[in-house]
Amino acid sequence: MTKTIMLACAGGMSTSLLVTKMIAAAKAEKIDVNIFATASSAIPLEADTHHPSVILLGPQIQFLLDNIIKEVDVPVEVINMKDYGTMNGKNVLHQAMKLIN
Repeated sequence: MTKTIMLACAGGMSTSLLVTKMIAAAKAEKIDVNIFATASSAIPLEADTHHPSVILLGPQIQFLLDNIIKEVDVPVEVINMKDYGTMNGKNVLHQAMKLIN
């Protein structure tokens, strides 16, 4: 069954770059996932529309973590700052998969 990973940051731009790296890592490891990025302001709408299995937040919006956890019924976590800064798609993919499983 395909899992859906939603990434969110202030505007959705930097997480979009990370999505590309994560998709490449998922293909290499034959992991069946849908991954997309959005702006923090769109999280509730995107969660209702796409029904993600997990939501990962960019470190720059970690102050929103508690509020988002209250709004959705899926695991939510902040992306490791080092992995985010280096755009390490493989590590972020593994972080998401641990939360899903």
